[in-house]
Order: sequence, then C-alpha cells, then structure tokens
Amino acid sequence: MDPSGSRVTVRGAKSDDVADLEHIEAVSFDGDRLSRRSLNHHLQSRTCDAFVAQLAGRTIGYAMLFYRSTSSLARLYSIATVPEARGKGVANALMAASEKAARKRGSTVLRLEVRVDNPGAIGLYRKLGYVEFGRYENYYEDGKAALRFEKPLAVRSKSAARIAA
Repeated sequence: MDPSGSRVTVRGAKSDDVADLEHIEAVSFDGDRLSRRSLNHHLQSRTCDAFVAQLAGRTIGYAMLFYRSTSSLARLYSIATVPEARGKGVANALMAASEKAARKRGSTVLRLEVRVDNPGAIGLYRKLGYVEFGRYENYYEDGKAALRFEKPLAVRSKSAARIAA
C-alpha cells in the first residue's frame, strides 16, 4: 500500500475490478478485447492470476497470467495500461508481480505474445530479459503478426531461500 498515493501499487484483481478491466481493454485495444464475461470467467479460474495496478486509488493497468496443470510454462495472456499511465513504470510493476506469481506456482518459464507493431512493449520485454523465439502470422483479429517471447524464471529451492535469509 502507498498511503500517499504517489506511486504505483499492484494487488491481486478481484471480481469487483471487472468494470475497471473492461475500461482498460476499451481504451487500450482497437480489437481483440476481452469481454466482461471473459474477464469474469478468468478472474474466477484457478488457472489464472490477475493483477491490477493502481495510482492514487485509481486502477490504471492490469495483467493476466494463465497456467496449465500439465506444464511448467506460465503465459502472460494480457497486459494493458490506460494511455495516460504509459511510461510511468506501470507495466514494469505488473511484470514483476506476474513473474513473482509464476515462480510461486512453480513455473520455470514465462511466455507471451506481442503485436509486431508495438515497439514500446517489445522494448520493455527485451529490457526485462525476455528473448524472442518465434512468430505467429495473422495472430490478431486485424491480421497482424505476433512475436513470441519467453524468459526463464529462476525458481529458488527452499534450501536456497534459507541460505539467502
């Protein structure tokens, strides 16, 4: 918590955040938006972690991760911020929370897709240590391709955590 409201805070998303997430979807994406129904479904799923970023009590961004019980991969399904919050560390904070959650669930790799025409996001992912490993043609609703990125997540063993403490 940031009592002054002057810095970005991140917390787990709840079902009463759906209206804010739907608004962020609307102002962030021209297409491929998640519906209210989909958002509600994902927030209630045991195979999803979702986070909201807030500044001065206002929800300004979110991230959503998916997991499969048969895989050690985590997938960043969606991340978005309101336009006026871009460049203020919101995506960094959401990515840090996402990576921490994926590690906590035992994931060894975090993967994501990003539009080829989104240089800001591509630069952020590279800066955070993500490596491009593939491409999906015609991935998005409008026919744009997606670049595939991944980052290995160091999962610390309990003994390593005790030694570090």
